[in-house]
Amino acid sequence: MAHFERIRDVISGPFSSDIMRQRTATGWQLVSIEWRRELPANEAPSEGAFNEEIPYGLRISDDCQRLEVDPHENAALVLMMDFPISSVASDLNEKGFRTRAGKPWNPVTVFIMLPRLIEVGPRLFSTDDWEARRQKFARFI
Repeated sequence: MAHFERIRDVISGPFSSDIMRQRTATGWQLVSIEWRRELPANEAPSEGAFNEEIPYGLRISDDCQRLEVDPHENAALVLMMDFPISSVASDLNEKGFRTRAGKPWNPVTVFIMLPRLIEVGPRLFSTDDWEARRQKFARFI
């Protein structure tokens, strides 16, 4: 079975055919050309283009192959589950958390996070950390 290696050249200036000659001389084959442009504000992405926001609490892994937990955003999600919704925004702000846009949390931005909390809840509730939190809250009930 053949094994292949891939590399990606990022071109930051005018394209030169020298890189093509250098790569082919060492056994590389050209397999694709990728184009990128910034969309004007009034133009929608073409069909099939990635146009989906990464769910809050996740980030692209260093190898760009998957999504992984973003520890800082995940901590904000946990705090959102710890308090009544009326006090979540002020608690997040007091602890230094900000939205992805870098702005302070407010009741509306917390409310917008409810679908994400519902989605991530089962994973958070199954951790040892959550069990310890649950026992702490049981004393108050």
